[in-house]
Amino acid sequence: MTAFPPDFLWGASTSPHQIEGNNVNSDWWAREGLVPGMEVSGDADDSYHRFREDMQLLADAGLTSYRFGIEWARIEPRQGQFSKAELAHYRRMIDTALELGLTPIITLHHFTNPRWFAEEGGWLSPHATERFTAYVTAVTEILQDVEWVVTINEPNMMAMMVMLQEAMRSGQVAEWQSPTVEGAASDRERIAANLPVPTADFAQPFIEAHHAARDILRRRTSAKVGWSIANGALYSAAEHEQKLIEVRYLWEDLYLHAAVEDDFIGVQSYSAQEVNAEGLVPHPDHPENTMTGAAYRPDALGSAVRHATAVTGLPALITENGIPTGDDARRIRYTAEALSYVADAIDEGVAVRGYLHWSLLDNYEWGHWAPTFGLIAVDRETFVRTPKPSLSWLGQVARSQGASLGARE
Repeated sequence: MTAFPPDFLWGASTSPHQIEGNNVNSDWWAREGLVPGMEVSGDADDSYHRFREDMQLLADAGLTSYRFGIEWARIEPRQGQFSKAELAHYRRMIDTALELGLTPIITLHHFTNPRWFAEEGGWLSPHATERFTAYVTAVTEILQDVEWVVTINEPNMMAMMVMLQEAMRSGQVAEWQSPTVEGAASDRERIAANLPVPTADFAQPFIEAHHAARDILRRRTSAKVGWSIANGALYSAAEHEQKLIEVRYLWEDLYLHAAVEDDFIGVQSYSAQEVNAEGLVPHPDHPENTMTGAAYRPDALGSAVRHATAVTGLPALITENGIPTGDDARRIRYTAEALSYVADAIDEGVAVRGYLHWSLLDNYEWGHWAPTFGLIAVDRETFVRTPKPSLSWLGQVARSQGASLGARE
């Protein structure tokens, strides 16, 4: 196996709402616990106060980068009111990462919005791009030495969520909430696979906001700018190839085409999914399925980086990849296999700039705590961090530039 490039970034990712705790001015905080069975984020992992400890564990393991988010609802708790204290807080996070030798990769939007923005109409408001770019402009004050910025996390999933919310608001569908227990995982995936594919009109607000934010970031910073796409590694039998093209365009390629003038494309991949004449095929029940019911498909990551780079012509930064499991040996096995497929792609000439594991910590997974993705376990009563063997294992992979992976059988 060819060694990964010497400047390859090795690290892990988090999002603010899922780990910081008490994000009280966000739309997600407002809706948590309102649906039966939905858990709340509460104090989360208290990473708002413990970010240095989290970064220290990452750096001590031998990893070289950390992707974390800036929370819009903290920066702008009221429309037009920007918090100097919160900007200083996130600047301290950037400084801490740099001090510890970690390359900070900053995400400006990761699913959550300020409550006032949601009440104004959110991403369907005619003012959405104006509101988002005002926030982005304020944040550029603290990004002067940041090399990598992700504008919006998974805009294709955001478009789907907005479309679903609109359908519920109009009464077209009933309230939807995924089950929270592992035993219902297959049902959860069966529901998710049959959600409406987001139409192009729901994509446009995000594309417009991304392009406007990219222009501001290029004027005011020297950062590489891109956004991260949820890559499904979709596939089909030959007779369903046309349907595959249609579904993949609305789920992924529309957003990939919107990124062609970016500096990189963020790839986020966990599993592969089949498309047939009806559309996305739910993952069938299988003993190897993960805690969320998804198929065990580490090869999906190689497919995802090939597709994303082929469509955009850009280098890929793997901004998320991981497995929800309570078995850390399985996490190591999955990650090793996924990285071996990335190595194959690099050997073929695909440009990949880094690998960021999801997630650094076991965290709040948007309504429930059961799926554990983390390299580090967190006691939610004491907030004690306990690194799992997978953290030191991934650190060794980083130190060896992938050589410790060996050859894939």
